Amino acid sequence: DEKERFDPTQFQDCIIQGLSETGTDLEAVAKFLDASGAKLDYRRYAETLFDILVAGGMLAPGGTLADDMMRTDVCVFAAQEDLETMQAFAQVFNKLIRRYKYLEKGFEDEVKKLLLFLKGFSESERNKLAMLTGILLANGTLNASVLNSLYNENLVKEGVSAAFAVKLFKSWINEKDINAVAVSLRKVNMDNRLMELFPANKQSVEHFSKYFTEAGLKELSEYVRNQQSIGARKELQKELQEQMSRGDPFKDIILYVKEEMKKNNISEQTVIAIIWSSVMSTVEWNKKEELVAEQAIKHLKQYSPLLAAFTTQGQSELTLLLKVQEYCYDNIHFMKAFQKIVVLFYKAEVLSEEPILKWYKDAHLAKGKSVLLEQMKKFVEWLKNAEEESESDAEEGD
Repeated sequence: DEKERFDPTQFQDCIIQGLSETGTDLEAVAKFLDASGAKLDYRRYAETLFDILVAGGMLAPGGTLADDMMRTDVCVFAAQEDLETMQAFAQVFNKLIRRYKYLEKGFEDEVKKLLLFLKGFSESERNKLAMLTGILLANGTLNASVLNSLYNENLVKEGVSAAFAVKLFKSWINEKDINAVAVSLRKVNMDNRLMELFPANKQSVEHFSKYFTEAGLKELSEYVRNQQSIGARKELQKELQEQMSRGDPFKDIILYVKEEMKKNNISEQTVIAIIWSSVMSTVEWNKKEELVAEQAIKHLKQYSPLLAAFTTQGQSELTLLLKVQEYCYDNIHFMKAFQKIVVLFYKAEVLSEEPILKWYKDAHLAKGKSVLLEQMKKFVEWLKNAEEESESDAEEGD
């Protein structure tokens, strides 16, 4: 049999003819498309179908409408530029794709193509497409991988990608929230690529944050800042562990950490937690409770100058104490070593009286608290007495 000739023109004429009869009643449009799927070859002419529904006719390469072709005003590009209208159009696409499941892939390919054609559309057409895409991403009709098209070099360079992303994320977040958006982006490994919407010389958190905050998308700016910070913290921990296993001098490690803190705006509290977990993961711990305390003290004594460099604030000392408490609770054979570790840190000037007393009084965690508070009782009493003595000495000196 001779293979049927590919003739999208005839298909287009049938669709446009039907749309002219429905007018702008989108309920009627959805019904017409539903019924036509039984008569027309949607599988074969999916691209033509979606071109018509979005742009009003078949698109030539680059995104222009072919002059000699029929066109319709019952389409996204000819509709009103507002969220409500785009939500109604999203319903049309939803119903169509739910009814003809095989169109799902064709629709994703269509959106990827349309995004590459953005420069061929007017600003208003781009805005409508952005709103519609955001809504369809929110309701799951589209997969976030379609956004890869926005990383096209020319679109990025001319600022088209970033401007389009503003409208798209606004409608997406309006339908869902930033957490749902984050989940979708993470699924397609795009959560760390948003800065690529800008040219290389503008790919900084500061630039991204300013641009999207001014456009009214503060939550997106904060999300990217957070992602960047998480990435920087992971990188810091990885590098720290490598430096420790190589046995680099502490002064070099301290210098590196301080530079990273400054560069990525990481707090001392965050850093002390990272250093603690890095220090504790560089050693194979003895499984016997009576031996592990001795091993821990020896190991931590060696690292106390490093820990002391990042407990210059009371809050950092308290953070370290809570991390030690958590660690001893989670690794049960360390429970009896808690008080010894605290005393060691006190003697090595990693911890001072005030945070220890605060921890004891009301800042401790619930994890293993009765056992640990009992362990610390004598040392805390000694600290209080020492503090009272030094106060009375100071008074006598006066």
